[in-house]
Amino acid sequence: MEETVVNHVEEIHERLTGMVGQRVKVRANMGRTRVIERMGTIKTVHPSVFVVEVNERRGRTSRQSYQYVDVLTGSVELFDPETGEHIFTPMGNQAEEH
Repeated sequence: MEETVVNHVEEIHERLTGMVGQRVKVRANMGRTRVIERMGTIKTVHPSVFVVEVNERRGRTSRQSYQYVDVLTGSVELFDPETGEHIFTPMGNQAEEH
C-alpha cells in the first residue's frame, strides 16, 4: 500500500472507501497512556466514521468504529499489515520541505 499525506477528512474517507475489505493494523491512542493495537478488516465507511472488524480470541469478532478526524490528527494510526508502514501521514507529522 502506498502512504498518503492527508490534510482533509474527505481524502481519508475516499481512500478508505477504496480499501473496504482490506486488512489493516490499527493503533488507537485511548488517552492516559492507553494505546491499543489490533489487526482487522475495514468493513464499512460512513460519512464521519469507518468500521474495522477485529478477530478476537476464541474465534469471536468485534467491530470498532473510528472517526476520520482521529486519523487526521494522529490519534488513530492505520498500518499496512504486511510491511508495517503507515497508510496515512497525519497533517501534524508532515516533514517541512525547504
